[in-house]
This record gives sequence, structure tokens and C-alpha cells, in this order.
Amino acid sequence: MAEKVTGSGATEEIPKYPSPRDGKCPFAPPPGLLALHDSGPSVRRVETWDGSTPWIATTHDTQRRLLADPRLSANIGAPGYPHTTAAMKAHAAEMQPSINNTDGVEHQRWRRMLTSSFTRHRMEKLRPEIQRITDDLVDKMLAGPNPTELNEALSLPLPSLMICALLGVPYSDHPFFQEHAGVTNARYKSAEDAAETTRVLREYIGGLIEAKMDNPGEDVLSDLAERVKAGDLTMGEAVPLGHILLVAGHDTSANMITLGTALLLENPDQAAALRENSDDPKFVAGAVEELLRYLTIPHLLARRAVVEDIEIDGAVIRAGEGVIASLPAANWDPEAFPDPERLDLTRKAAHHMAFSWGPHQCIGQQLARIELHVVFSTLFRRIPTLRLAADTSELKFKEDSQAYGIYELPIAW
Repeated sequence: MAEKVTGSGATEEIPKYPSPRDGKCPFAPPPGLLALHDSGPSVRRVETWDGSTPWIATTHDTQRRLLADPRLSANIGAPGYPHTTAAMKAHAAEMQPSINNTDGVEHQRWRRMLTSSFTRHRMEKLRPEIQRITDDLVDKMLAGPNPTELNEALSLPLPSLMICALLGVPYSDHPFFQEHAGVTNARYKSAEDAAETTRVLREYIGGLIEAKMDNPGEDVLSDLAERVKAGDLTMGEAVPLGHILLVAGHDTSANMITLGTALLLENPDQAAALRENSDDPKFVAGAVEELLRYLTIPHLLARRAVVEDIEIDGAVIRAGEGVIASLPAANWDPEAFPDPERLDLTRKAAHHMAFSWGPHQCIGQQLARIELHVVFSTLFRRIPTLRLAADTSELKFKEDSQAYGIYELPIAW
């Protein structure tokens, strides 16, 4: 651990971040992270992989204030930004501006381009198609081998099919973009691998946008192509935007389906409650919010650089320093969620931070919610005898990925 000198001249150890999960409780945040919250203060320094010592915020209230503060920047090239990986740090200076790394008016410009594509109303219109696809996938799963593997049978196909339809990407290409999404989210990828996977994905997206300039459809990439033709966007701006939407639009939802299913099967009383109330939209919607809270798939986010000194909860964070708003810590903050370790599908958990907070909240969160509503209610209603086909101790959890999940989930019925 790194050390810092306190006002009294004594040294104080700076804990390392992130800390490992407890293999006996793999669905819970790491014990070391929860200890940071419990020991206080709400904002303190941690040591990350490269030896830097950014600040970490662990409480729900503090994180909401920080993530809404314009003195914090999402620009990964800004001084002090606490990079998640060595590959991100290596390429930070050359990262093109886009929706995920800009602030203020510039970020609003990017977000406005996509707002109409991801409204709640437009996403709700997709619900019947999501239900149809889910039923088809469950039909195939029931007609196939028993046991089976959930990622391959359901978790990856559903969000991939939906994001392909929404963006205008051929689903037949899913093995290609799913493989590269895995590289994108890997914590220990090399800078060379990161650069290569970015290059091939953007070449692919660029080809699709160019084709849609002459043959547009009713999809997001066609909308981007139209903006390029109109001069509102350059191709260099449109391609990274499509890249971000493709990767983020399927991988996090897929991980949430698999991890949420495993968590429910480990809590049979809650699985039974979901099954018994699967035709109650309010119950299902509330259950999904609690699952999102409990699991927090983006387990290493959110991260910001400080561009102007800020005083918060007795700490002074200087310009040029970094801040990590640990979303799992906020979602397990007992002040916001009493008895956070207890999975309770009746809990009022809609104020969770699984989609982050502030201007950079996930733009696709409504689509993710509807997918999860449909999947969890359908899966447990249609397969009442669903069970794990492996002990939890045998499962490989994705601690080595920026999107938490399970690599393979054998299930049976």
C-alpha cells in the first residue's frame, strides 16, 4: 500500500483499489470496498494499478453530488483522470471526442443526437418484439440439450438482436462484435490489442454508415449517416459514436441477465416471488431495479478528472486530481438501502446508481430495463423448475472485465 503523511506527521496507509471479491459471496461488492465505506470518511484516497492515488467516494449522497458537479470532467485525457486500464491510459491523449468523454455544451450536443432514438416511448414500442425474441429463445432452449449454458442460449442473443435492430447492424455479424466487445472490456488487455480491436470495430461501423448513406433504413446508424450527409457530423465523429453504442448496447445487458439469473437461483424465495408475480408489471419493474442495485454490472465506474478545486464532506480535491465514484459502494450504502446485503425484490430501489448519475447517465437504460423486465419474468414463469447445473464455487466470475458477470452459467430444469 502507498503511504501519506498526516497533519500529525504520522503515516497512514492508502488502501489499494479495486480489492478482490470474496469467493464465498461473489455477488456482493468486494469486502475491501465495503470496509472503505464503513470506516469512513465518505471521500478518501486509494492507490490504483499504476500507483496513482485518486480520491474515491463511497456513499450514495456524495456520489450523486460529485457526478452532477461541472467541476468534474469525463475527459479521459484530462490531468489526473483515474484510468481503468493501462490500455486506456496509453491511448487517452489520442481519444476522439464523443458522448462518453466530453462535458458541458459539447456533451449536450452529442447527447441530443441520440435522445430521440432512446426515449422511453420509443423503447416501449420495442417491448412486443423483445417478448417475441425472448419466447423464441426460450423455446429453442427448452427444445435443446438439458443442461445448457445461459449466455449462449439467451443472455447474449437477446440484447445483441435488439441492439442490431436498433442500430441497423446485421445480426449475422454477432460473433465478430461480441468477441471484440470482450476485448474492449478486458481489464488486462495490452495497448496493442486495444488499438487493434478499436480499429477493426470502427472500420466495420464506418462501412455500415457509408452503405446507409445510399440505402438508409429506420435505425440509428442511418440517422448518423444522414447527419454526416447534412454536415452536422463528420465521419470521424459518427463512427466512434456507433462503436460505443454497439459495444455498450449488448454486453452490459447480457452480463446482467446471466448474473441476475444466478443470483435469483441462489435466493429461491426471491425467485419464487418473481415467478408468482411475473404477470404484475409493477412488481417485475421493481424487482429489476433491486437486481440492478444489488449487482452493479459497471463495477469499476464512474471515473472523473477534477478541473477546478472542489470541497466536499471535509475533503479538498484539487484540480488535476482524479475521483472514482464507486457505484457498487453507493448501491450498498445502508443509508440509502437499509440491509443492503439482503436481496429484496419488493424494495424501493429505483434511486440506485447502476446506470451512474448526472449528465453521463447511461443513455440506453430504458432499453436495458425493458429487456430485463421481459427476460426475468418470462424465464422464471416459463421454466418454474429452473436451477443451477453447477455449484456457485465452480463458476468463473468476471473480475478481469470492466463489466462484471459470469463467463459460463450452466442451467438445468
